[in-house]
Amino acid sequence: MRIIRTKHFPFGDYSTINLFGVLFTKETELDAITLQHEAIHTAQMKEMGYIFFYIWYGLEYLFIRLYHKKQSGAYRDVSFEEEAYLYDTCPGYLYIRKHYAWIKYIKPKSY
Repeated sequence: MRIIRTKHFPFGDYSTINLFGVLFTKETELDAITLQHEAIHTAQMKEMGYIFFYIWYGLEYLFIRLYHKKQSGAYRDVSFEEEAYLYDTCPGYLYIRKHYAWIKYIKPKSY
């Protein structure tokens, strides 16, 4: 992954964003957990085709957002984010990860 450090992007409270496998960050150094989290997203993007990843992510987020009062709750419930947050502390995860592992996190939650 290529890392681009910038103080202008991403916006809001986010410190890092992964666009097509390139990380844009406000941080001077990224910790191992953040790098692992974003590497999982890059693997998800590659297996889905980058554009379809973003389309799916956006649609899933909008659907989930209907059930959440806070934006952060909807963000964490997107299947891609669930997989990435669950395994961002497991350094060897990408070596054992099955293709389309994020699919098992697509399930309605009761609120």
